Amino acid sequence: MTSPLPDFAIDAHGVRKTYRAQGKGLAKEALKGIDLKVPRGSIFGLLGPNGAGKSTFINILAGMVVKGAGTVRVWGNDIDSHPREAKAAIGVVPQELNIDAFFTPFEALELQAGYYGVPKSERRSEEILAAVGLLDKRDAYARTLSGGMKRRLLVAKALVHAPPVLVLDEPTAGVDVELRRQLWDYVRSLHAAGTTIVLTTHYLEEAQELCDTIAIIDHGRVVASEPTPVLLRRLDRKTLVIHPAAVLDTVPSAFSGLDARLRPDGALAISYRTGDHAIEDLLGRVREAGVGIRDLATEEPDLEDVFVSLTS
Repeated sequence: MTSPLPDFAIDAHGVRKTYRAQGKGLAKEALKGIDLKVPRGSIFGLLGPNGAGKSTFINILAGMVVKGAGTVRVWGNDIDSHPREAKAAIGVVPQELNIDAFFTPFEALELQAGYYGVPKSERRSEEILAAVGLLDKRDAYARTLSGGMKRRLLVAKALVHAPPVLVLDEPTAGVDVELRRQLWDYVRSLHAAGTTIVLTTHYLEEAQELCDTIAIIDHGRVVASEPTPVLLRRLDRKTLVIHPAAVLDTVPSAFSGLDARLRPDGALAISYRTGDHAIEDLLGRVREAGVGIRDLATEEPDLEDVFVSLTS
């Protein structure tokens, strides 16, 4: 009888980690009681400023850092009582390009598969290389690969044991636009096949486009963890953008007391809280000021606005 699939691919509660003081320095509390649930089958964004604790948390998941307190389950397996099963359930693509320069991509994947005890008859090294666009580099030394190719090889290495959970730690840092597009196309195909994706990135537009759920970590604590649309609605703020029929030299006095400004393209942008102002009221001020409207639009807050609001 097969075990039921877990509701959460990753389930962490009360996770703490303090790094010992070095020399005369102070001890650093990197994680201060992280509670985090990653729904099975999601593309989950894990965001935060540099030093917020993201990499520490990922390294705990991967078994590379020992937590100080709390519990963590990966695909239903407790990382303390069932470490082997937990490690087998996760693949991690690190930020650093840690690839042995004297192995070919095929050899690197075969060696990685051996680490995970994948029988030779079940290995998919060539299939994975083809999927990440490296089959033509199968027998080239890794040192001859470009930076983008090395990044793809890291993704391939993380997939050799077919983990149900894939963690991508800044996977598109320093890669060109075309490679980024190819990588996301492949990640979407993995997700469509049932893989749960955990993504860290500094490209907030990527997270907003790709992730159905986003958590934000700041100073070792989770300050938000919600479906992306819900998170974006946290800011009760919109911007009314008016393209006037005639050029404006200054912001009309009818908008005094509001966050109104002229943009470089001549548009009048009025930012407001929806709880304080109705759009009809703002349009009334436009008419009061005698401003003709050539075109208008409203802008919703984006993830960058929410990120800054929660971490500043």
